[in-house]
Amino acid sequence: MMKTIKLRLFFLTFIISSIIYSQKNQTTDNVFVDKKGVMRWQKTNDEVKGFGVNYSVPFAHAYRSAKRLNIDVKKAIDNDVYHFTRLGFDLYRLHVWDTEISDTLGNLINNQHLETFDYLLKKLKDNNINYVITPIAFWGNGWPEPDSNSPGFSNKYGKGKSLTNPDAIKAQQNYLYQFLNHINPYTEVAYKNEPNVIAFEVSNEPHHSGDAKKVTEFVESMVNSMRKTGTKKPIFYNISHGVHFVDAYFEAGINGGTFQWYPTGLGYGQELSGNMLPNVNDYNIPFNEQIKKHKGAKLVYEFDAADIGKSYIYPAMARSFRTAGIQIGTHFAYDPTYMAYANTEYNTHYMNLVYTPQKALSLKISGEVFREVPMYKQFGKYPLNKTFDNFTIDYENDLALYNSNEKFYYTNSTNSIPKNQASLKEIAGSKNSSVIKYDGCGAYFLDKIDAGIWRLEVLPDAVWVDDPFGRNSPKKTVAVIKWDEHNMTINLNDLGENFKIEAINDGENYKTSTNNKTFIIKPGTYIVGKNGAAKNWKKTDAFKTHKLNDFFAPKTTVDKTWYTHNAKVEVSENLEIELSAQIVSNKKIKEVTVFGYNSYNQYFNVKMELKNPYNYVAKISSEYVKQGFINYNIVLKTVDEEQITYPSGKEGNLYDWDFYAREPYKIAVVANTNPIYLFDAITDADFLVKQWKRTFKLVPTDKKNEAEYQMSLDQLFSPDNENLNAIPIYDYSFKHFVSKQFNERKIDLKDKKELVFYGRSLQNKPVKLQIALVLKDGSSFGKVIEINSKMDTYKISLSDLNPVKTVTLPRPYPSFLPYFFEHENNSTFNIMKVESVQFSIGPELTKKEQLGEHGLGFVKLWLE
Repeated sequence: MMKTIKLRLFFLTFIISSIIYSQKNQTTDNVFVDKKGVMRWQKTNDEVKGFGVNYSVPFAHAYRSAKRLNIDVKKAIDNDVYHFTRLGFDLYRLHVWDTEISDTLGNLINNQHLETFDYLLKKLKDNNINYVITPIAFWGNGWPEPDSNSPGFSNKYGKGKSLTNPDAIKAQQNYLYQFLNHINPYTEVAYKNEPNVIAFEVSNEPHHSGDAKKVTEFVESMVNSMRKTGTKKPIFYNISHGVHFVDAYFEAGINGGTFQWYPTGLGYGQELSGNMLPNVNDYNIPFNEQIKKHKGAKLVYEFDAADIGKSYIYPAMARSFRTAGIQIGTHFAYDPTYMAYANTEYNTHYMNLVYTPQKALSLKISGEVFREVPMYKQFGKYPLNKTFDNFTIDYENDLALYNSNEKFYYTNSTNSIPKNQASLKEIAGSKNSSVIKYDGCGAYFLDKIDAGIWRLEVLPDAVWVDDPFGRNSPKKTVAVIKWDEHNMTINLNDLGENFKIEAINDGENYKTSTNNKTFIIKPGTYIVGKNGAAKNWKKTDAFKTHKLNDFFAPKTTVDKTWYTHNAKVEVSENLEIELSAQIVSNKKIKEVTVFGYNSYNQYFNVKMELKNPYNYVAKISSEYVKQGFINYNIVLKTVDEEQITYPSGKEGNLYDWDFYAREPYKIAVVANTNPIYLFDAITDADFLVKQWKRTFKLVPTDKKNEAEYQMSLDQLFSPDNENLNAIPIYDYSFKHFVSKQFNERKIDLKDKKELVFYGRSLQNKPVKLQIALVLKDGSSFGKVIEINSKMDTYKISLSDLNPVKTVTLPRPYPSFLPYFFEHENNSTFNIMKVESVQFSIGPELTKKEQLGEHGLGFVKLWLE
């Protein structure tokens, strides 16, 4: 009898253990791709939609940086994931640094990188954020540092050999099998079965070449290794590299293709200016019919408007993705907060809720685009698509806006009114709107908890003190954080006039009171309650996936005075000059003064007024603005009487007897009839927006302080190895932004009649050059002139300019995207709206000329 009982207990224990094991390891099959190539949730049959970011704390530079800074990586993950939820992200993607978690045979290594990645996935899961995982990156682990001697197969073989070497292929098969079978100790679920995994992408940006059958064999071997684990998750492959292999990829058994988009290029080296909405007008996939034939789904694993510091552009990109039938997308890449002060991970990208609040809010709005806009819905061409559904995009005011019945999000000041204030549940924004006015420079969030009860979260001020898109280093600070008190006004009927405000984040007992809906606030989390509203809440009550009193922001990083002033180069005579300076300091500023004089020894000093936080403005009266030069220094004085004189940045006052660093700023004041110089090779060659060629060089001429930018082109078209089926376009175009020059001499523009090019052709033969002035709306007006080999001036009458094609510059990536901007502008030429100059070698060339060599020596361009 006892033996029977023990046997029954054994079988009962076995059955229970089997059930538990099965529940932990069962394949959930919660996403599938239907017969029309649409990813759907198995339980509901609804279309899969998702939006979020790439984020790399467990690996490479981000992980090493955390260790150098003595950062607790898991705490850092907790904080950043909290911010993900405030931005509404429901998706995460990463190309895993396989080189750090595998050996040369593809065996998975359980180390700190994998363990930290597991922890991150658990935190995302806890916050209802799904993932797309790319197990193989092919990268070394260095960028932007040198690679270290990591143990993985990618370090041994590199990307090229990994696609062809038999031993490398075996290592990847082994690695993929082990990776998908890996059980996350924090969830006790294998990756292959994780419900939050929407899909796997085999590898990051493989560059295939050669025979299509070999490509199919390679991809199929990777897919088979993953399927051997029993996973039923959709498997994707990158088809935006080597697009001529699209059929070969799908014949290998993949369920869909992955895409990326960098519409403003990569690595310009500084912040780009100008209207980039023409660059994101559409995401045209010329091989989409092939994808449909194979019933393939589409997702975007990386996108960004690189080198753009503005906030208006991301919802336009999201809209174009949805019009192209793309279901999910992830921005590249979110900077971990602990290293966002330096932006060292990818200096051509910059994204963080605290340090780039307006850009981050733009991503929040983009998530709503992905969730609301139907696949393949058309909105017309720019500029007719600046407003679509609940969304508005405004380049002129650097504004992205989402305005629905329940949500009101904006990236910058707006005059828009919520559609229905009575049904409003969420507000997120920066600066001022009809419902919230705020003097600070950070983001804020206002969420309705109950009738007359709202949760307010205010982040500290973010101030950029250097160009974040330049050459960066942990030793260089590009942005600082300042905790400060600012005025805020909340104008909601649900709160009334003199509502109550209670600080609730841990360790905070900040007190403030309202006066006619206005109050002083500092960073933190608060409950804002209507007078008389019942207190039916506790600080630790649940708030979405967190608690009411949750809050995270780095403390003030301002430990000195940071000063930025962009001096004007040239202005027109007899006009008032406005000067501005950005100053953020750890000391209270008493006054900022401009001391100056002109060429006629007329002296002036003008106090700079604080126009808005950290921005000081002064005006120099027109009586001092005479032909010659304006020389000036800016002197800053703190309340403790410390003084700093700029531009030297030295301590002391300009007029102290022993102050030696008196070099001033200098502005040229010119007659209205003077030419307006738009380009000078010696100072502007590095700022050209162009596709770089080894044959380009800057060479001094025989004149002092003059140089020629020599642009030699062996051919106008060369096959694109990533798109060998592309229709040849025989054109080389480049662009130069001229907004600054136009703004400094704006009043004189109306009197200019001719555009003058100074330079020559190279290679002892003429070159046909089209010069076009590009307006803010992306329309171009130009004319072709023939440049000869003798250095000379060539004039184009502005009245002879005609509409011409606008080239999408910077060139977008992937390379299959449109070369020309197809718009629906009906603009007429207006010199007051010019933003850039486009130069093209290609228009009006004969077929023979298209196939030849071309060369241009470019010295100067001006209006007269």
